[in-house]
Amino acid sequence: MLQELTDIVVEASALMLTDDFQITEKEGIANIVTSSDVAVQEFLRSRLAGLLPDSGFLMEEEDTHDLAHEYIWIVDPIDGTANYARGIRECGICVGLRCGSQMQLAVVYLPRTDELFAAESGKGTFLHHPVSGKPSRRLKVSERPFREGIMCTALSLYHKENARLCSDIIMDIYMQCNDIRRFGSAASEQCYMAMGLYELYFEYILSPWDFAASSLILEEAGGVLCDLQGRPLDHTRPSGVLAANSRENLDRLLAIVTSHGAELSSP
Repeated sequence: MLQELTDIVVEASALMLTDDFQITEKEGIANIVTSSDVAVQEFLRSRLAGLLPDSGFLMEEEDTHDLAHEYIWIVDPIDGTANYARGIRECGICVGLRCGSQMQLAVVYLPRTDELFAAESGKGTFLHHPVSGKPSRRLKVSERPFREGIMCTALSLYHKENARLCSDIIMDIYMQCNDIRRFGSAASEQCYMAMGLYELYFEYILSPWDFAASSLILEEAGGVLCDLQGRPLDHTRPSGVLAANSRENLDRLLAIVTSHGAELSSP
């Protein structure tokens, strides 16, 4: 089924590769949707329902939360919509399949870079290039220690009231690691961690479609993730997300975050 899912996602990406799209605001200028988001989501809903009948959907657009099924597709039609709208390359389609409480399949495709990340539970993560045909390869996180690590992060864009808390946490981590980055796409950042490019990740709150697929991709490449209280991620609800290339680094990251516990509440 992973190959069939990959083919569907690549086919859907054609709906992204256009300059003819409209932009509207959902909750202000920080949270926008394009006509491409809607077109990709409707295409995926139709094709995935045919691929796995009687499956449910958790999708970003149009408040789609159909969770009363054993199998649930968790879909972000375009992760990094603001990047997409501006022509920035870090944006892509994210599709994950959840069975019970576990992610089983995941595909994240960044069509502007022709990087397709695919993972199946227990079988590893692979990087493919469906357009260029470059050789595929299995991915593995880096082995860099915390002090050499680069962290991907953000300042809680949709909840700017948390920006000061986030900046304090980020500063604490920054003083103990190498550097920080922000790409504007949670899925892209976690997939790049799976490639071994970065080692640490902190987001105060993400929607489930922002991390469901990419979390499996990172885990299957050897990464580890948890919420801000150190618990396993719940892929059906908003959550803070911590990730690292090793358990040691994740524990240190979590300790820094929880040192702000007097201010930090569950999102």
